[in-house]
Amino acid sequence: MNSTAADTVVSRSGGFRPWLVWSLAAAGFGYAFFQRVAPSVMVSDLMRDFAVGATVLGNLSALYFYAYAGLQIPVGALIDRWGARVMVAGSLAIAATGALTFGSAGTVFQAYAGRLLIGLGSAVGFVGSLALAARWFPERRFALMSGLTMLVGMAAGILGQAPLAALVAAIGWRSTMYISALVAAVLAAAVWGLVRNAPDEAAEQNTSGRSQSWGALVSGIGRTLAAPRVWCVSLFGASLSGVLLAFGGLWGVPYLMLRYGIERPTAAFITSLVLLGWAVGAPFAGWISDHIGRRKLPMVIAAVLNLCLICFLLYGPALPIAVAGVILFLLGGLGGSMVIGYAFAREMTPPIIHGAVTGFVNMMTVISGAILQPLIGLLLDLQWDGTIEEGVRIYSLAQYNLAFAALAGWAALGFAWAGFIPETHCRTHRDPDAVESDPVR
Repeated sequence: MNSTAADTVVSRSGGFRPWLVWSLAAAGFGYAFFQRVAPSVMVSDLMRDFAVGATVLGNLSALYFYAYAGLQIPVGALIDRWGARVMVAGSLAIAATGALTFGSAGTVFQAYAGRLLIGLGSAVGFVGSLALAARWFPERRFALMSGLTMLVGMAAGILGQAPLAALVAAIGWRSTMYISALVAAVLAAAVWGLVRNAPDEAAEQNTSGRSQSWGALVSGIGRTLAAPRVWCVSLFGASLSGVLLAFGGLWGVPYLMLRYGIERPTAAFITSLVLLGWAVGAPFAGWISDHIGRRKLPMVIAAVLNLCLICFLLYGPALPIAVAGVILFLLGGLGGSMVIGYAFAREMTPPIIHGAVTGFVNMMTVISGAILQPLIGLLLDLQWDGTIEEGVRIYSLAQYNLAFAALAGWAALGFAWAGFIPETHCRTHRDPDAVESDPVR
C-alpha cells in the first residue's frame, strides 16, 4: 500500500478507530515489556525462594528473551500470512498461561517453564503493533508510530519497576504474577473482539486469508537473512537495547541499592528512569528522523553518546544519585533511537518481507538482553567470595563494576556497526536491489 492510498483509507476509517486498533496491540507490547523487566524487582525473592545464584537467576530472566527473540522472524512471517489480530490475541493467551505457571512454580525448573511461556506469549506484541500501524496509518508516520509503540512499552516497563516493587512488597511476587495473568487474559479477549487487520473489508480478507504460500514465507525469511544492511541495522539496535535491558531489566536495581545504600523501591524508581527516557526518546527519535529526512545521522550520534554516557556512569567520578538518575534517563532516551532502525529496514526491503524484516530487527534488539543478562550474572558468580546474607548471595561494588565492563564493550560495538549503515533519506523501497547495491554512505 503506497502512502497516498494509506492516507485515503485512514481518512475513510475515521479518526478514532485506527488509534483503538493500534493501542490495543500496543498494550500487548506493553504487557510484554512489563514482564521483561519484572524480575529486576524480585532478585532477592527469587534467589531466596529457589535457592539459586546470579548465574541461574540471569538464565531464568533471560529465558524470556530466548523464546521472544527466537520467534521474531517466524512471527513476522506469520503476521504477513494470517494477520495481526489472531497472532496478538493468541500470544497474549499464552503469556497469561506463562504468568500463572511462573507464579505457582515450586521449583526453579517450573519457573523456567513459566518464564519460557511468558517469552513465547510476548513475542508478537511489538511486530503486531507495527503491522497494524502500517495498515491503519499513513506510511509517512511509520517511524513516529514505531516510537509511540515503544513509548507504550516503556510506560509499562516503568510500572514494572517502582510500582511493581511496592506491590511485590505488599502481596508477594507470586500473587503479583497471578494478577498479571488475569490482565493478559482480559487483553487477549479485547484484541480478539475489537482489532481488525485493516480498515476496509478487502484488505482485512487479504491479511487473514492465507494469501501467501509457505514457500513464499520461507523465501522471504531467506531474503531477510541474506541482506547485509539488515544485519548492520539490527546489530546497531542491539547495541543500544542491550545496555538498557541488562541494566534496566535486571541488574540495575541491586547495583544501585549497593552503590547508594538505598531501599529497593527507591532503587527501582531510579532504574525506571532508563525506561522513562526510552519512552520519551523513542517517539522523539522517530519524529526527528522523519522531520529531517535522515536515518543514519541520528543513529550515529546516538551510538557515540550512548558509549560515552555508560562509561561515565560506571567508571567516572562518584556521582550524586540525582545526577546518576539524569544519566540513566539520557541513556534511555538514546536507546529509543533504535526505533529508527525499524523504519530504515522497511525502506530498504520489498514490502513482501516487511513482516519478516521487522521481526528480525526486533529479534536482534531483544537477544542482546538474552546474552548480557546471564553474562553479567556469570561474571558476578566468577568473582563471588562466598558471602551470603539471609540466603542471598552478596556481591561487592568492585565485582559489579568488573561485570559491567560487558555493557561498555557492547555499547562500543554499536558505534562500529553504525558506520556500515547506509542513508535512505526516508525513501521507500522500489527496486529489490536498489539499496543493497548502493555503496555504504
